[in-house]
Amino acid sequence: MSASAAARSKTVILGVTGSIAAYKAAELASLLVKQAHEVFVVMTTDATEFITPLTLQTLSKNPVTTSFYDEKENWRPGHIALADRANLLVIAPATAHVIAELAHGLAGHPLTAIALATRAPILLAPAMNGKMWEHAATQDNVAKLKARGVEFIGPEEGMLACGYEGIGRLWKVDDIAFRAELLLSQHDKRIA
Repeated sequence: MSASAAARSKTVILGVTGSIAAYKAAELASLLVKQAHEVFVVMTTDATEFITPLTLQTLSKNPVTTSFYDEKENWRPGHIALADRANLLVIAPATAHVIAELAHGLAGHPLTAIALATRAPILLAPAMNGKMWEHAATQDNVAKLKARGVEFIGPEEGMLACGYEGIGRLWKVDDIAFRAELLLSQHDKRIA
């Protein structure tokens, strides 16, 4: 890594939740690494049913956290260390369930605990059935998170895994990576 790349390198926590779109996290992790960022992937248990931690570990070149019980390296809880280290938390895909957990401040697994503990900007890329996205409960949760400064990208319209056509698809991975880069640069300007 060149000196200029090292100077602009940031720590990005990539959260992956239990959606069919979880496989796209592999491409996103790869893009973030190519942008010269250090990427740490945190997966929900459900996400591991769609893509393996090994795939994301290989692409990110860092250990993947899937459970509080992964944290046996030292006395300090690993999820708090990641929360403190993060320059950005990106959750892609973000399910209705995780959006609800975040809106209500629940911290039952490492990903939501990191989101609660970090002071870094948060970017959510929702992916779910369109009826779930449009439900009043989900929209209330999104509004709560936006009021707290959480950024959203998507979802977009198209054919959904459930067979319906409509809103709910994960936004394009290239655009998520671009938005992440934009948020990191904006955060740098606020600190400077």
